[in-house]
Amino acid sequence: MNLETKMNSFKISFIFFILLVFPFLGSAQDCTLDIGGKNTDMLIDVFQLNAQQISQMETWRAELAIETKIIEEAIQKLFETQPQSTPEELTALADKYKVLKEKMVKASAATDKKLLEIFNKKQYERYLGLCTEALRRPIKVVPLGVQDTIVDPE
Repeated sequence: MNLETKMNSFKISFIFFILLVFPFLGSAQDCTLDIGGKNTDMLIDVFQLNAQQISQMETWRAELAIETKIIEEAIQKLFETQPQSTPEELTALADKYKVLKEKMVKASAATDKKLLEIFNKKQYERYLGLCTEALRRPIKVVPLGVQDTIVDPE
């Protein structure tokens, strides 16, 4: 086998590997709405939110901003007060920082979940479709529009 054939074989193997593995890597990530971000207008347009949903989203967005600010201040205080001279101190800083960042991620995810829960069936189906296209794991909820159609057997 000459070098060119080996290179082509390697390229084909590499592309196959990427195509095989990439979807699994992408699907491991949550499909977030990022209510705390700057693109809430896009959320309103994409999911065609009604006035009540927009109002509720804005309320939750404000609450998330307050919670996030408190966590960011705690992170800033941590960096200012935590000793960072030794590897052990840096490890302790990293561990404390990780806890605070996880708190922020959980707050954001909880806010996304609240909005998803007030989606109607079509909006939630659109969300699921977009998550699939983006190779992301959707947040599982029973949206309001679906809750209304569930009949209690009692």
